[in-house]
Amino acid sequence: MDPRRLALIHGGTAGARHSVGTGYLIAPRLVLTARHVLVNRATGEPWPEIRVRVGHPCGGEAPSVRAELVWHHPQGVDVALLRVEEAADVGGSVRWGWPVGRAPLRYEGLCFPRATVGTTRDPEHLRGVLPPLSGSGEYYVLDQGPAPAVGADGEKAWGGASGAAVFCDDHLVGVVVRDDRLFANRRLRAVPARAFVEDSGFAAHLSGHPEGPPRLIGIGATPPKAGPADECPPAGRELAPLLRPLLADPVIRWAHARELARELGYETARYEPTVHDLAALLMAHPRALATLGGNLAASSADERVRAGLTDLLMRARILDGVSLLSTHEYDGLLDLLRGVCKEHPTLLPRAAREALRYAVLPESLTRPTVSDEDLGGLVEELEALSDSESVPEGTPPVPALLRLVEYVAAASAHGVAVRLRSWSDETARRLGIHLDALRERRVDASAWARRPTSPVSRVVMELKRDDSTSEELYRCRILLAGEDGSLTMLHDARTVPKTPEEAARCLWDTVAATAAEPGQEDHVPWVTVVVDRTELHLAVDEWQPDAADDIMPRQPLGAEYRVTLSCPAMTDYRPQRAQDQRRRWQHGPAQALVTDPDCRNGTQLVHLLQNGHRDSAQVVLNGPAEERENWLQICLAMGVPVVLWDRAAASYQDSERLHELRPAGRPDELPERVRAFRSGSFAYPSERAARPSLIWEQDGRYTAPEPLHFSDPRKGTHAP
Repeated sequence: MDPRRLALIHGGTAGARHSVGTGYLIAPRLVLTARHVLVNRATGEPWPEIRVRVGHPCGGEAPSVRAELVWHHPQGVDVALLRVEEAADVGGSVRWGWPVGRAPLRYEGLCFPRATVGTTRDPEHLRGVLPPLSGSGEYYVLDQGPAPAVGADGEKAWGGASGAAVFCDDHLVGVVVRDDRLFANRRLRAVPARAFVEDSGFAAHLSGHPEGPPRLIGIGATPPKAGPADECPPAGRELAPLLRPLLADPVIRWAHARELARELGYETARYEPTVHDLAALLMAHPRALATLGGNLAASSADERVRAGLTDLLMRARILDGVSLLSTHEYDGLLDLLRGVCKEHPTLLPRAAREALRYAVLPESLTRPTVSDEDLGGLVEELEALSDSESVPEGTPPVPALLRLVEYVAAASAHGVAVRLRSWSDETARRLGIHLDALRERRVDASAWARRPTSPVSRVVMELKRDDSTSEELYRCRILLAGEDGSLTMLHDARTVPKTPEEAARCLWDTVAATAAEPGQEDHVPWVTVVVDRTELHLAVDEWQPDAADDIMPRQPLGAEYRVTLSCPAMTDYRPQRAQDQRRRWQHGPAQALVTDPDCRNGTQLVHLLQNGHRDSAQVVLNGPAEERENWLQICLAMGVPVVLWDRAAASYQDSERLHELRPAGRPDELPERVRAFRSGSFAYPSERAARPSLIWEQDGRYTAPEPLHFSDPRKGTHAP
């Protein structure tokens, strides 16, 4: 990159400048830039007045000369050539290149971004990394080091950088054409040089110059080298002594280092690293050490080498930036898990809840299903965890990831299970994990897979209003309650606040995933919404998730599921409530109190519930709307487990609107009758005015989701 070839470009009319961009002098009178810098966006035509200053301001202010557009790409690639009126006297020539391999390359460039505007527009030295594997190939992704923030006026801070030439290893490899705000303003995109230098029109403009037509040279990243000993990071200093016994022979070390460098995407010609150079390479890539370990394990049967390798990998696991899996192991596992998630979307979270019951699971495993997009990050999080179970003395702990793979294999079809266990065997062998330790996890997994799965009878969602904002946002946690009494937390309190629509989608996804789990068959879960006593008015049954597709119309939760409310926290205010609730379920499940105009206040309601309806398990709460909140809390405090009311009712005169529900009928059929009523109301809104709400407390068996707490590993999470 030659600063003397930097060009500042202005486009506009004779009376005003309208656009600013950057260019690079690639021949005495030719400037390469981005086409959109030269074009009036409103008309699509080039600006009638284009002026260029060639040279870095540090070399003195260059004169502004006229220029004309002489070439743009026929296929619409955003690049162009300008011919300036006067040739610039700049020695040297431009070399062209294109990144090869997979390793990120250092890049640099010069540009005139809007963020540098003061009394003049100053140049900015672009520098960062170009990751060849990012993007689709249509653009290079440039991860910029220093980056400006978006201005207070909202204008693009990078405006004016378009057209900047991008260099890797002093070869021009691309042209900046736009920025990407989604990456905190630190990402630019560039058109690759290979997209335009071979165009016949472009080549024709350069054919008469001494440089001749451009020739592209492959540019590959070279492996990092160790710096001075006092600048070596602590991890590198710890790694070098562990490597030396294994790779003391330079010939063997160079062979393995070259193979590793090739796998990581580096140029390996004449790569003959010292032990410290190799340590620098291993610390530059999280998977490099595991990849080297795999190569060493495959090429040596010497038990001393195997023991030294195991020791190396055990010690290296505590170093920052070192991953458990090699590139081959990581890619292979992702391929296997993608197939598992496609066939059985709920299996991975379900297996993790059992296999890793003492670990704090990654957030993606607390959801009912794992998406393909989450798999890469999920595996990376699990790589750092151990399963905490015992292993033979002197051998490495079993990684949590391998334990989880064994559980997934145990619950998978035979062919998939064979491939997963083969992956597990090979990875364990490379890590030096004792065969007995892996076999023990495999036996545990098989025993778990053989146990019958209890169907989920309820999906419990706890809602809490987020008081930190005026918006209607809720924090929600979701619990699966099995018929066998098991409780499984899916979402904890750390999840971000959700709108009613987002909470409804979260619940809908959970119920849909639950229906697909083994053993569920025709069991349709019952949705219990846990609220505080001040939130009993919430019409959660009317919340609608966004449409999952363009076929099925949106519908409220209450039209599809039995949705009832619960308020377990009321027991905190009146401890004897739990005892009263059990009594009412035991003695009065068929008894109902239907309030009428004779009940005019809370005192009279208490009298009825203490005397003639002391054992009634059900209350149909008619009456004035202004009394409803107080009466609801009285019913709950006195242990009434089933309460039905009409949210839209204003007075006793509206009580007949609930008659269709047969509210005093069998209580066990009431939730389904309410669901059918809600479905009909949604389908035919003009025919029904009632908006029924139903509280249903299931004899204390389905409580609010509990916060995370530690358990004694010797007893297990299900211990009393």
